[in-house]
Amino acid sequence: MNFKTIFTFFLGIVIVITGLLSYDFYKTITSPLSSEPSQVVIEVKKGGGLNNISSLLHQKGLIKDPQTFKLLALIKGVVFNLKAGEYRLSPAMTQVEILNKITRGLVIQHSITIPEGYNIYEIADLLQKNNITKKDTFIASVFDPKIINVLGFNTNSLEGYLFPETYFFEKNVSDHHILKKMVATFKKKIMTHEIMAAVKESKLSFHKIVTLASVIEKETGKEEERPIVSAVFHNRLRKKMLLQSDPTVIYSIRNFDGNLRKKDLQIDSPYNTYRYAGLPPGPIANPGLSSIKTALHPAKVDYLYFVSKKNGEHKFSSTLKEHNRAVLKYQKRRRP
Repeated sequence: MNFKTIFTFFLGIVIVITGLLSYDFYKTITSPLSSEPSQVVIEVKKGGGLNNISSLLHQKGLIKDPQTFKLLALIKGVVFNLKAGEYRLSPAMTQVEILNKITRGLVIQHSITIPEGYNIYEIADLLQKNNITKKDTFIASVFDPKIINVLGFNTNSLEGYLFPETYFFEKNVSDHHILKKMVATFKKKIMTHEIMAAVKESKLSFHKIVTLASVIEKETGKEEERPIVSAVFHNRLRKKMLLQSDPTVIYSIRNFDGNLRKKDLQIDSPYNTYRYAGLPPGPIANPGLSSIKTALHPAKVDYLYFVSKKNGEHKFSSTLKEHNRAVLKYQKRRRP
């Protein structure tokens, strides 16, 4: 047997082995471990690296062979493109599909609904309970002058400008990203040509309109009452009367226990509209679109007072005498 024949023989063996290995590799990366579409949630840590991710996928029963997964990542040139975050995967997915999802950063998006009228502290609590961010860092970011400035406002905080909506956030997202998304929604929903034109015609600045809207939002949850509540406050502002709004006082009380006492009305705070004339210095909550519109378009009534009927509705009055009768009728239990 000459050299050429021997070389050809061994070359053929190499080709066969290479083909078998290539076929086995192809079959491994394109064949899921199971046909059952069960869901497995994994978390890829920042700086975890290919070795750790491959081992994690194997431990969770998502891939057959960690080495094959690493080789696939090397061949595709995405070793440094693996993105941290939570992923919802399945053993019914192929290694190729799993790798594509992690390199594209298709992380789990958690849904969270911010109700109308929530203030920044309530929003912070909600975000923390849903494991999206930490309460303390979020509140600090809301008051961060640099973030406020970058997001386009000249205010002391972003209270009032975080639009109540359903949002989708990934786990451990930055507070800046959360605020950016909420503020962007506010601008899209509120700072429209129609509303800004109405603000221009109003005697109040945009910040004061948002502030008034937040007070209206907290005073009533009934849609049909909002224009009337707005009218009461507009009438009081015009007559230079104290607004005497309970929700503004409550906003100045941290850890409010739900019971507003007579002594609370004496709190020395710029948010106490029983002591200080005009609107509070800023919003006391994050109002919805309806409250913004009613702050701009109050009902044409002469009411100056209203009192809760304790059934979700209010009794409106034009005179103090009429109001006092309503207080006696609907508020038999006086403040302690």
